[in-house]
Amino acid sequence: MYTLALETSCDETSAAVIEDGRHIRSNIISTQVPIHRKFGGVVPEIASRQHIEYVMPIIKEALDTAKVSLDDIDHIGVTYGPGLVGALLVGVAAAKAISFAADKPLVGVNHMEGHIFANFLSHPELEPPFLALVVSGGHTQLVQINDYNSFKLMGQTRDDAAGEAFDKIARVMGYPYPGGPQIEKLAKDGNPDAIEFPKALHERHNFEFSFSGLKSAVLNYLHTQEQRGESYNAADVAASFQKTVVETLVEKTMDAASYSKAKKIVLAGGVSANGCLSDAMQEACEKKGYAFYRPDPILCTDNGAMIGCRAYYMAQAGRFADLTLNAKPALPITGE
Repeated sequence: MYTLALETSCDETSAAVIEDGRHIRSNIISTQVPIHRKFGGVVPEIASRQHIEYVMPIIKEALDTAKVSLDDIDHIGVTYGPGLVGALLVGVAAAKAISFAADKPLVGVNHMEGHIFANFLSHPELEPPFLALVVSGGHTQLVQINDYNSFKLMGQTRDDAAGEAFDKIARVMGYPYPGGPQIEKLAKDGNPDAIEFPKALHERHNFEFSFSGLKSAVLNYLHTQEQRGESYNAADVAASFQKTVVETLVEKTMDAASYSKAKKIVLAGGVSANGCLSDAMQEACEKKGYAFYRPDPILCTDNGAMIGCRAYYMAQAGRFADLTLNAKPALPITGE
């Protein structure tokens, strides 16, 4: 069974062909990072225009690379939220057009659920149930995965997501977009114990996240040093900030795993590519006796393959969409 999947939720235009849910036949990704870097972040209108220009050529390349035609495709999967509304609309419109023209069933996919399912592509042996920590530029969530189509959202960020905090701190410190990799690289030369930054919502069994206070604390530290005319060690700031974020994520995940009696921990989303987070989570899992999984680096970022994997399992459950499918920029996780 072949799934053609599209992903256009933010600044990557991607199409993939997935065979039987877990085998990647093609996964074509066109990134807009160089375009948006000059603006210090993603400009929604520019992102939408780029998706319009590239979506059809990317789909053709995905089909050609997989050596299949539209006749071979069994269903079309597409991200319809959450994300930037203009960007989402491009993918949804393309998927609906192909679905109608080729008479193929349509599957609307939640982008965050797609990130979780990226782990099935990297780890063929992985099966539910497990606990997932999804960490990206726009979201930070703890999700209990009971089965392929049964999820429970345990907690999420009340304000800034972890990835968003990384980008904002990097921008204030003068580093280019995207900021996460810049902070991680800088932190390798710093002392993570040099500066003590605050943690929010750290009460036991509180699975909500908040990073706006941490972001403000770092900004206040930088501004105070500047106002005093005193220099600061940028590497120490990056290392101390990163340590606080990572400790928060790991501690809450371990608490949620104990609370939900999970034995397998899955990391997902763009920030799961952060080596410090991955190493700390793996170490914590080893201490607790939990199995730990995270996607291959190329599957941590936005991509069509993860959407195809999620679409396959939705199709298996008969969860198809009709041609009234529309973009939902604030779509919640809805596994049921």
